Amino acid sequence: MERRIPSKADVARYLKEDSNWGRWGPDDQMGAMNLITPEKRVAAARLVQTGRAVSLSREFPKTPAPNNPTPAQHFMKRAVRGETGGMATDYYGIAYHGQASTHLDALCHVWDHNGMWNGRNPDDVITYDGSTWGSVEHWKDGIITRGVLLDVPRHRGQPFVTLDKPIHGWELEDIAREEGITLEPGDALVVYGGRDQWNRVNPAWGSDPNGRPGLHASCLRFIKESDCSLLVWDMMDFMPNGYGVPWSVHGAIFAYGIGLLDNALLEPLAEACAAEGRYEFMLTIAPLRVVGGTGSPANPIALF
Repeated sequence: MERRIPSKADVARYLKEDSNWGRWGPDDQMGAMNLITPEKRVAAARLVQTGRAVSLSREFPKTPAPNNPTPAQHFMKRAVRGETGGMATDYYGIAYHGQASTHLDALCHVWDHNGMWNGRNPDDVITYDGSTWGSVEHWKDGIITRGVLLDVPRHRGQPFVTLDKPIHGWELEDIAREEGITLEPGDALVVYGGRDQWNRVNPAWGSDPNGRPGLHASCLRFIKESDCSLLVWDMMDFMPNGYGVPWSVHGAIFAYGIGLLDNALLEPLAEACAAEGRYEFMLTIAPLRVVGGTGSPANPIALF
């Protein structure tokens, strides 16, 4: 692909003219998850050789932080059971969208002036009781596919991506080539930016008022051409995006029908890939079955 910064007109074209609207029919609510066929799941299962399992989830974000202004809630209750027994129960509450919780974005989560996934009008489908279009329960059977890690810090020889040097689409293409990876339809594209290394030497990622490092809008073309079903990332969109658009890489949701797994914990996965000597694995995600939900907290598991 071209090694140049796209213009605003280019980005507008990525999000509208290059969209997947109608690809699986005008009433499709699965989006690019249609690419995960039974055969794709079987092929992903064949990647499991050593049985090594790696969680890609951060801890339930109960601690307030600059990038966690609405911390999750966890309340405990203890009760007596008969004369000698007892029990403990608890309550979980979470506003999971944002920069703290590992979560899956459904197709109804975001939109721009062109509309939601497949051209739906948010005024017609977003209600206080949930979304009637593109909500997370359409992925209730789980996401089981081949995951491919693109390790940006390893490629750059630096611990993390910086604000002055965002990740570009042609760089992801270079990394796939270096790792010996050929992307296939339905893959989960996993992009590691080094967020946890960043947190060790900087204020918490995502809390800087000047912006945050991450994926540049130039990645949209690479994402579309990869024909992936899911984007898993730790640093998310580079901000400010510089184009005056409400959504840059997050626009892959409504433009291409791709699910996004935000705030993934990818440092352990990068270490496992290096130890295993390969950058492909079986990835499983089981979202909560919330009718009308805009997404779900998630604990993705990579299996080698």
